[in-house]
Parts: sequence; structure tokens; C-alpha cells
Amino acid sequence: MKHPLPAAFLTFLTFLAFLPLLTAPARAQQSATDAVDDSVIAATIKAALLDNRHTSGTRINVDSDQGVVQLSGFARSEDEKNFATKVAAGVAGVKQVVNSVAIAPTTSIGTKLDDSLVTGRVKAALMDAADVKSLQINVETHDGVVQLAGFVASAAMKDKAGRIAAAVDGVRGVDNVLVVRLR
Repeated sequence: MKHPLPAAFLTFLTFLAFLPLLTAPARAQQSATDAVDDSVIAATIKAALLDNRHTSGTRINVDSDQGVVQLSGFARSEDEKNFATKVAAGVAGVKQVVNSVAIAPTTSIGTKLDDSLVTGRVKAALMDAADVKSLQINVETHDGVVQLAGFVASAAMKDKAGRIAAAVDGVRGVDNVLVVRLR
């Protein structure tokens, strides 16, 4: 004598049968480019900048958000800045490159030390601020001018970070190139 399958088990089997139909739209919307992780994109670009004799990979920062790449930091020339854009644009998964790299000549060791202190003070001030996600913000300083870069959630956060940086002792100017996420 056969035992009928329990109703709960039949419901489970029916669910499993229709599961591919339920998840198909989500899979269809995800393209191959979207599947590439932003951290892989950023790391690939950074490695290419470091490996290239035309760019100073140590002076150029790379952030990526949904395939939108922001280059920030400092280059010695307009040619170096432009070449960094070409390197970034050539990486798989990159949809757009926002090049916020500033042109700045090298400075003395003393100025670099002063800039390091200013950078530390700005980072500390951003960490102390409410409504600012300081870990999303790159802070670089060159000859007293602070550059804020990265992706933030709102224009209000971008503006607040700029005001905070400008109020820090030793800051001679602020280059606020933070990008507001489109989400």
C-alpha cells in the first residue's frame, strides 16, 4: 500500500519547481559588467597605475561605485592625469571615469610632513562629525590644500565634509571632489 506524500512536502516540491521562474527577472537584469565587483575594478586599476611608467600609482587614488570610477590625488602633469584616465577606462567593468586628479609638482620633505599632519587632523575632524561617513572619504593634502574624494550618500554630506575640512588648522584650501552616489 502506497503512502500519500504529506501536503507540506508537495508544497515544497512545487516551490522548488517554480523557483527558477521567480528568480529569472533578477538574473536577467544583472549584466556581466554589473557582476564585476567594484573592489576588483579598483584593485585592477590601481595595479595597472603602479605597473605603468607613465603614472604615479602611489599619488593617484582609485574608488569605484557600480562601475563608476573616480581617480583622485595628484599627478605631476596633465599628460599623467590623462594617461591615468586611459588606463582606468581600459579595465573591464568600468562604465565611466571621473578624473578628479589635481596637477601638483613634488614638494620638499618638510612640506610633505606638514601635509601629513594636516591630513591627519582633517581625518580626525571628519571622524568626529555626526552624519559624515568618514571611512568613505579619501583625504589627501598637497602644500596645505586638502582634497576630499570618494563616493558619499548625499550632497549635504559632501558640503558638510568640505566645511569641516576648511575649518581645520593648517588647511589653506579645500578641493572637494566628492561624488554623490546615484542610489
